[in-house]
Amino acid sequence: MSKKLVITGIGATTPIGGDVPTLWQNALAGTSGANTLEYDWVEQYDLPVTFAAEVSVDPKAVLSKPEAKRMDRSTQLGMVASREAWSDAYSLRGLRGERHRPAAVRRLIRHRHRRSVDAPGRMGHPAREGPSTCAADDGADADAQWGRGAISLAFGARAGARTSVSACASGVESLVLAIDMLRRGEADIVLAGGTEGSIHPLPLAAFGNMQALSRRNDDPAAASRPYDVDRDGFVMGEGAGALVVETEEHAGARRAHLCRAGGRRCHFRCPPHHGSRPRGAGRDAGHSCCARIRGSFA
Repeated sequence: MSKKLVITGIGATTPIGGDVPTLWQNALAGTSGANTLEYDWVEQYDLPVTFAAEVSVDPKAVLSKPEAKRMDRSTQLGMVASREAWSDAYSLRGLRGERHRPAAVRRLIRHRHRRSVDAPGRMGHPAREGPSTCAADDGADADAQWGRGAISLAFGARAGARTSVSACASGVESLVLAIDMLRRGEADIVLAGGTEGSIHPLPLAAFGNMQALSRRNDDPAAASRPYDVDRDGFVMGEGAGALVVETEEHAGARRAHLCRAGGRRCHFRCPPHHGSRPRGAGRDAGHSCCARIRGSFA
């Protein structure tokens, strides 16, 4: 019999809210997080897109200076969201008992790392200024897995950590991996989520040249319009979200508040058709839906 799973903690830092309550309030109000970028490099590189959705609360205002210095932007955002989710699910005092040791926790944090994006602001150029300009942890930070590694270290999790890197589906994939781990009995509680921090000339130029970004430079607040007939692309953004997922038995034993019962089956599919454009007639989506339905009766 499949284990019943529950969500007991939620955390987020986004362009429309630095925490979950603010995010929810602004989402209901229809607030847009897209704004014109106020950086010199926008004009310097003559970018075709001059706006993006930056987080409303700078992670450096939440993290301590030593912490922020050791993390790239993506990891900073992931840490902020993870702390809110964990605080929502657990009091720190509750972790000190033998019954709920953090060793039972698994971390699955999406980390779409862009080392070249953050490098100019964090260190000098080794070829010009020498290797001493590199921070001691820059080597580890260049690894795409450092995001979940830093979060695991922060919470003292010793049971393992994984990184899911699957473009826009990475956060969802990490949640599915968390569900699978819980159902297999590999963990009683999992912190899963996604983080992204790549508002920089390089990705803006690349996605702009791909014709994937909206060009509504004169009206950023109205640029993100999915399913609209006048949609002309997506809006580059940053932020992070995290969920604490656990078995109902484990949550009940510690008398946790339940945000939502869940843990349904999911299905992955990779359509080898085009780098950014799906095949027509919705065939790939249809195949995934059918596989998902068949899996429900397996």
